[in-house]
Formats: sequence, C-alpha cells, structure tokens
Amino acid sequence: MFLRLFNELRQAGVPVSLTEYLLLVESLDRGLAGHSTEEFYFLSRAALVKDERNLDRFDRVFASVFRGVESAGDDLVAEIPGAWLRKLTEKFLTEEEKHQIEALGGLDKILEELRSVRTATATTAQ
Repeated sequence: MFLRLFNELRQAGVPVSLTEYLLLVESLDRGLAGHSTEEFYFLSRAALVKDERNLDRFDRVFASVFRGVESAGDDLVAEIPGAWLRKLTEKFLTEEEKHQIEALGGLDKILEELRSVRTATATTAQ
C-alpha cells in the first residue's frame, strides 16, 4: 500500500524520490506514526513533500490511496475463544495467579468485563 502511495504521487507529478520513500519506511519502522491514520498522514507528508506547491496534489493522492482505511480497523477485532484462554491459564499461570483470578470472580467474569470495556470504548470512539 505504501508503494502504491509512492507510485501514485509520482504519477500525479509530486517529485518524490526513493530516498524520501525509504525515510518514510524507516520512520514507520521506528514507530513515529503511532497507530492512527492522521499521524501517518502528517509523517508521510513531511517525509515525501518538499515543496508546499505539491501539498494539494499530495492530499488528493493520499485520500485516494487510503480511502476507507480508518474504518477498516473496526472489522479486525477478533474474539478469542474462552476455551483457548482457559488452556493458557492452566499452562502458564502460577497457582497464586489462578487464585487471584478466582478472587476477581473467575475467568468468565473477567472476559465479560473486557467485552463490555471494548464495547464502551468502540461506542465512545464513534
């Protein structure tokens, strides 16, 4: 997807070089963009656009390449099966940690609490 951005910027007449593209990739590897589309937008604009006359072209290409990406992450939430988590607790937790889980109401109660937090977070994010 990042290579598509690079190629389409060049096709749109934005003079981006391989060096600038590699700077963007290195910046992403170092975690400079975090996990938001907005942070990635500003990082890629800073790395790839050297002349303010090209900002409008960059914006149009970026919007075209990454259209719908923000909402795609919502569909990627996976439900981890309870049986799988139980096996992991049996295998990796100490007896003391198992007792702490039981003191909190058991694994089922903790999982239900996590689901409600995830639902509440998704609701407030919208």
